[in-house]
Order: sequence, then structure tokens, then C-alpha cells
Amino acid sequence: MSPKKCPRNCNDAYCLFDKCSPEAIELIRKSIHSPQPDHPHLDEINPHIFVILGASGDLAKKKIYPTLWWLFKDNLLPVNTHFYGYARSKLSIPQIRKQCDPYMNVKPEEMDDYTEFWNLNKYVAGSYENPRDFEALNDELCKQEIKGRGNRIFYLALPPSVFEPVTKNISTNLTAKNGWTRVIIEKPFGKDAESSALLSKHLESLFTEEQIYRIDHYLGKEMVQNLMVLRFGNRFFSPSWSRECIASVQITFKESFGTQGRGGYFDEFGIIRDVMQNHLLQILSLVAMEKPASTHPDDIRNEKVKVLKCIPPIQLEDVVLGQYVGNPQGDGDAKLGYLDDESVPKGSKTATYALAVLNINNERWDGVPFILKCGKALNERKAEVRIQYNDVPGDIFEGKTKRNELVIRVQPGEAVYLKMMNKTPGMSFEMEESELDLTYGSRYKNVKLPDAYERLILDVFCGSQMHFVRSDELSEAWRIFTPFLKEIEDKQIPPLLYTYGSRGPLEATELLRKYNFKYYGSYKWTPPTTK
Repeated sequence: MSPKKCPRNCNDAYCLFDKCSPEAIELIRKSIHSPQPDHPHLDEINPHIFVILGASGDLAKKKIYPTLWWLFKDNLLPVNTHFYGYARSKLSIPQIRKQCDPYMNVKPEEMDDYTEFWNLNKYVAGSYENPRDFEALNDELCKQEIKGRGNRIFYLALPPSVFEPVTKNISTNLTAKNGWTRVIIEKPFGKDAESSALLSKHLESLFTEEQIYRIDHYLGKEMVQNLMVLRFGNRFFSPSWSRECIASVQITFKESFGTQGRGGYFDEFGIIRDVMQNHLLQILSLVAMEKPASTHPDDIRNEKVKVLKCIPPIQLEDVVLGQYVGNPQGDGDAKLGYLDDESVPKGSKTATYALAVLNINNERWDGVPFILKCGKALNERKAEVRIQYNDVPGDIFEGKTKRNELVIRVQPGEAVYLKMMNKTPGMSFEMEESELDLTYGSRYKNVKLPDAYERLILDVFCGSQMHFVRSDELSEAWRIFTPFLKEIEDKQIPPLLYTYGSRGPLEATELLRKYNFKYYGSYKWTPPTTK
């Protein structure tokens, strides 16, 4: 890699920008939390050491190692960064590389850089409970530090069952002596309010809140991060962003496939814990929050917490739960229902579909239903925010108009479009549904959108917690969902059945109608790139 010159011409041997692309300079300079904000360096003396705990697992090989490689090849990491894998399995770096290769997306011209990346990787095998194994890992990390100075990041790509011993061993044996320490925690952050509070209390006894990065990868997605700019960077949205104009807000996560042999893991948590309580509720808080005082992470997260505090616990009558069954006319996996997955316990009542209506009891949103909908084995794959506006008052078109909708499509095919009524082109004076469309694949054809994990791991290096979950956010989220989860589990409430490849249980449509959401079925958005 050819070195890039520091924009400040500092000639510092440890300058981050020796390997930083020009496109990233401004991003990192603005993101960095540094005691010297006038100087664009990330801890210019200290080496950075990134440790993956659980390096032999699926998350590491499919997401974390690929993400570190992408950041490395795009010159976004500090110049003196080293990577360590740690797990129980006795592996070598060539073995880990072979496992990761299918997920790394390496171009032929990048092979030299790819080899350089793996040369910076090392691996240590050890248990998750034995302090001596962590002491041995610490001895290896110290070899990369300069005069005892170094910054350390620990990514816990681990099952929750070992969080407690691992974090205790990190705190006791692995924290940086002369530098900072940051710990990345993957969900699930507990299974209910009680277990989440115990986990938070445990972490708080070992680390400060500034050291803890609870990662929800949805907060790293392009269109989720765009929500703040859309809301607070455009004057024409502000007057209509309230109960005066909005009939409902629907936040949807749909997958077109089932558990595919991973039902054993899924059954332990279910669709509400897996998707709704975290991903969808985080999006809700960004859609509904008040304008923060600034873009400082704590100002933003303070407003998100205020919104969550205004949401009462959800009630059983405001929820539809479903579980998919096989489609006899389907192909392959579509013929199999959830209970046909051999890893799923027989007779399981775990929901694979959930629709829940939440209310926000504040001046802006009183009376506006926020509908969270998620499910597996549905008719399509998509994630989106759909803001449906009230009917036009004083109708002069004999009831032919249909509601406007602002749709923010998170995936696939990032887009923002406004569904509107338009005169049918030609001699007639009929009307039809059309759209004002900002589709990223058409508008930004040559722009590569980074993966969510790229953004978030770079944020950890920069010390920005804007897109990570704070402990009080987590507490409020579990307060909203825990009573309902306990009720359905105590009463063993069976989910409604729906067919693989359908829109979900028919009862969900009835609940939507009850809460003033109108589904016409007469319009389907078509991305410009496919027209």
C-alpha cells in the first residue's frame, strides 16, 4: 500500500494518515474522540490491538474477519494495528484464513494486501474460564506494544453463557495499562429485564460505560443512519412529523426464508427477542425522538431514551404471533414448516412472526400507532419504515385518493420514496399512485455503501458511541417487552399458523385495520434500476 501524506504535514512517524485514504480523512477527523481535537491523529503513539474472542465461530469468519479486512484494504485502520484471534479450538492462522476466504470478497489485484493483512494476524488457543490462559494471551499482546503502551479492543463473538467469565478475565488480565480498552458486546443482551439488568450490573462492575460498546448492527445500516439527516436536515418534513399529519408508522423486517437448520438457536429466543426488541425498537426511537441538542452521541442517545420512557409495556391484545408451516406447493425448504426443523423442540410454541402495536404517550405522537412487524418464511425479504399520512381532508375526487406514504427502505435496495397521487398521463383525468423516488442504486451508481459492521467497528476505533446501545436504553427496551414475554410463556399461548411464503397470519391484517393502517394492495414500488 502506498502511504498517504498527513494533511497537517506533521511528519510524525506514528501518524494514522500514513495509511489513510483521502476519502476517510475527514470522516475519521470528525468522528474521533481525542484529547487534542485540533490534531487529526488516533492515539498516534499507541499501537492498536484488536482481539476476537470466539475466533473459530460463524460470526468471526462470516462478519468480523471480513470486516477487518475491508477496513484494512480501504486504509481506514490506524497504521500500527494488529489482530489476535482467541478460542478453545487449536487452530492456526492458515486454517482460520481458509475458513474465512469464502466471505472476504478479495479481488485478484488485492492479493498482496490480503497476504499483508493475514501477516498481521495471530491466534492463541485457550479456555474462557481459566485466568492463566488469559495471562498467556496478555503476554502475546504485550509483544505488540511499544514501551508498554497500546490500545486494546476486545470483540466478544461468544455465546452469552460465557460472557461473565470472559469479561471478568479481560478486566483482570487484559486491560491496557498505558492506553484505552474497549469491549464490544454482541446481542442478546439478556433474555428479559432481570437477566439484562444482571448483565449490565456485571459489566458496570468491570468497565466504565465509555468502555462498553453494545453492538446492534442495524444501527450501522446506511438508511438507519440516514434517518437523522432526513428528519432534522430537511425543513419540509418538520411540520408534518407528528400526530397532526401522520396516521401510523410501520417498521417492518421480513425474511423470505425459514430457520434453515438453525432453529435450535432461534427457538431459545424467538422473533421478538431476536429482532423486535432490539433492531426495530432502535429504529422506532430514531423515527420518533425529538431533535437532539447536537450530534454528540450522548445528546442523541438521551433523546432516544426519552422516547422509550414514554412507551408503556405492550399488551397481549395488541400483538399477533405466528409460526410458519410448510407450503405443499412450494419448492425445497418452502415445503418444511418450523416444527419440521430437526433442531427445533417438538411442539415448540416459539413465534416466528410477530406484529405488535406500541403507543408513545407524548405530545408529538399521542394516538399514533407504531406498528412493529417481523417474521421469517414470508413472501419477500425487506426491511423498511413506512410512514402513512392521514387522509386528505375535503375530498373532491369521490374517494379515489389513497393515502400518501413516506417509505425508507433499509434493505434490499436502499431507497427513500414518497408514494403520492398523480394524474394518469394522457387525455383522461383519472388518477393513479406514483412516487417521488430516491433509489440509491440509481442516484449513487458509483458509490460503494459500506457494510454495517464496517461503520460500527470503525466507530469503536474512533471512540464514537453514537450508534451503540447505552445501558439505560437497554433497560427501557426490556421494560416495554418483558411483561408480555413472561405472559405468553407462562400461559403457553400458541402462535397462529401461516404458510411459508405468505404475508403472515390473516389476523395481523385485522389488527392493522383496527389501528387505522390502510393496505390497498394496488401499488408496488419498482426500483428505477429494474424498470
